[in-house]
Amino acid sequence: MELRYLTPLSAKEQLAQGLDQPKPMALADRVRFSELDILRHVNNKAYLGWFETARVSYFDQLCAPHFAGLPAPRSVLRNANVHYIREMVLDEPYITTARVLTFRNTSYVMEQQIWSDGLRATLEAVMVLRTPDGSAGYPLPKALKQQFMSQDGATAASG
Repeated sequence: MELRYLTPLSAKEQLAQGLDQPKPMALADRVRFSELDILRHVNNKAYLGWFETARVSYFDQLCAPHFAGLPAPRSVLRNANVHYIREMVLDEPYITTARVLTFRNTSYVMEQQIWSDGLRATLEAVMVLRTPDGSAGYPLPKALKQQFMSQDGATAASG
């Protein structure tokens, strides 16, 4: 199956590329020369950019519609934990995924993965929504919470 770049991949396409299970957001791309370090493997900073691209696409395509007619929230990366598993090199195709694991009233925890002939890196991020002026938390709409549960398999966090 031909891999489509920078376009959300279907569940069938994800499984055909070796992902363990389909995710709500999966984007494919290829390692560029500018993303390499002096040892000719992907610089750690590049992975963060790949994760960000998928995370922003996830929000824009799957979350933003729930705020139609409302002031757009600020989506803030509060913290992230990255686990680098195996190096990547020039021209390798890869798929970056995103899904929500848990959510609270104004935040959610996102799991992200990078796949290329197996799992290469993971990131767990806490995302917080703020009002447009940044002065307060912005509640997640009920329909978005429902989507997190039905589409991502997310659970409501207690406390």
